Amino acid sequence: MQNNVRPESMKRINTPELAKAFIDEQVAALKKQIGDGKCLLALSGGVDSSVCAALLIKAIGKNLVCVHVNHGLLRKGEPEQVVRVFRDQLNANLVYVDAVDRFLDKLAGVSDPEQKRKIIGAEFIRVFEEEARKQEGIKFLGQGTIYPDILESVGVKAHHNVGGLPADLQFELVEPVKFLYKDEVRCVGRELGLPAGMVDRQPFPGPGLGVRCTGAITRDRLEAVRESDAILREEFEKNGLAGKVWQYFTTVPDYRSTGIKDNKRTWAWPVIIRAVNSVDATSATIEEIPYSLLKHIVDRILAEVKGVNRVLYDLSPKPVATIEWE
Repeated sequence: MQNNVRPESMKRINTPELAKAFIDEQVAALKKQIGDGKCLLALSGGVDSSVCAALLIKAIGKNLVCVHVNHGLLRKGEPEQVVRVFRDQLNANLVYVDAVDRFLDKLAGVSDPEQKRKIIGAEFIRVFEEEARKQEGIKFLGQGTIYPDILESVGVKAHHNVGGLPADLQFELVEPVKFLYKDEVRCVGRELGLPAGMVDRQPFPGPGLGVRCTGAITRDRLEAVRESDAILREEFEKNGLAGKVWQYFTTVPDYRSTGIKDNKRTWAWPVIIRAVNSVDATSATIEEIPYSLLKHIVDRILAEVKGVNRVLYDLSPKPVATIEWE
């Protein structure tokens, strides 16, 4: 069996019993691989890195050093959730890095989507490298690589942007969930006791809200994306759509239109709602939101989000459109 090929005998993990057996097996394997050594992990708060972290904590405890980099492009409440779950509940050895200003200063005035992605990825690696060099005795690097990453890249993909670390660090790779599909990772996460909001987290792009604040990112427009997205997620959760719709979010493009508020003309941004259903993201259909709910969401966004005077609903399927706007 090749190292990066899922064993044919491996059962699909779709029950608590199979998840528990997998956890027991991996904890034993991690203890054998790492021993008394120390392991470093970039903890984004996404399901893959969170499940990887929880497995490693169960195996080696404080010898896992989790680094959570807040680059300012996460959704509302996500950095706080990472700290609450891992530092407060799981007693993890967590390093929190507030790099918001650093990232947003680098992104100022950059409008090209690919250039934005490159800046975000490269800066993440730099920040993570700096934190790695502050640690002593690290010999292992944990990564939340999952099996689709391997299949899509014909080899282990650099997951969570840590693959570009300098070779002189000489870390040995630790990938406890690399043979699992996303649904299996979620099943293992539930058995590990991670909160539903983390385990069932919908797909989220690597550059975060950076690709939903289209064009050159500004702090005020980024905040409009974050606040409108929070309202949409809250209302979908309340109205039973959170588990039904595959992916939903808001985008605030870099253009304005006229409007009226308090009998005065405004010159403000639109918020665009996107809600799609898909299996593998290669195609997507549009979720039909009940009009009464849609109207309520619109009213909330217009009343609560600064700098916004319109709300639009993107009805474009994939293809011809893509799911994200950038």
